[in-house]
Amino acid sequence: MDMVIPQHVAIILDGNGRWAKSKGMPRNYGHAQGSKNVEKICEDAYRMGIKYLTVYAFSTENWNRPQDEVDALMKLLRNYMKTCLKTAAKNDMKIRVIGDVTRLDEDIRGRIAELEESTKNNGGLNFQIAINYGSRDEILRAVRRLARDCKEQKLKPDQIDERIFEGYLDTHDIPDPDLLIRTSGELRLSNYLLWQLAYTEFYFTDVHWPDFTKEELMKAIEQYNARDRRYGGVKEAEDV
Repeated sequence: MDMVIPQHVAIILDGNGRWAKSKGMPRNYGHAQGSKNVEKICEDAYRMGIKYLTVYAFSTENWNRPQDEVDALMKLLRNYMKTCLKTAAKNDMKIRVIGDVTRLDEDIRGRIAELEESTKNNGGLNFQIAINYGSRDEILRAVRRLARDCKEQKLKPDQIDERIFEGYLDTHDIPDPDLLIRTSGELRLSNYLLWQLAYTEFYFTDVHWPDFTKEELMKAIEQYNARDRRYGGVKEAEDV
C-alpha cells in the first residue's frame, strides 16, 4: 500500500530546555538549536509532500517564564525572522504567523508583516508559526469579532455555523491538521489549536525537539498511516 502523506502537520516543539540541560548547556542554547531544527524539518516536510506545517513557537503562557529566558526567546525570534526571510525565498515558502501579535515589540511586528507580505505569493510549503498563541485566546478573539459584526448587523446570529466561525479564527483558509506531533514525552495539548484538532491524529514521542529528524517525522507518518481514518467533517483547504 502506498504511504499517504498528511496534508497538514502541526507540531508542538517541546524539550529544547531539557535537551540543553542533558548536555550541560543553558536552556537558551537548546532554544537556539531548536530554532535551527525548524528550518531542517521545513525542508524535509516539503520534500515529503506535506503542504502545511504549523509549529508552536511561543505560547501565551510563555510570558510567565523567567524574564531572562523570555528576553532570550524574543532575541531568538528577531534573529529567526531574518533567517526565515532567506529560507522562505530559497524554498518558496509562504509564511503566516498565528496568535495575538499585539503584545510583541513593534520591531518584531514589523518583521512579521514584512515576512508575510514578501512570501504571500510563494507556492511552496505553507508554514504557520504560532507566536503569542493560545487556543482559548484565539477563540475568545474570534468570538469578540463575531459579536461586533452581529452588533453592527453584518451578520445574524442564526447564520453562524462552523464555516462562518472558522473564518474568524487565526487559521482561516488553512485546512485542519491531519497529524499533530508533540516531542519530548509530554501527553497534553497545552492550549494548542483546540478547535482545529477535533479530528486530528495525535503522535507523541520522547525525542526532544532538537533531536527530531526527518527519520522521526517519517515514523510519525508511518503511525498515521497505520490508523483507521474513516470519518467525515474535517475542513478541507479552500485553495489547494
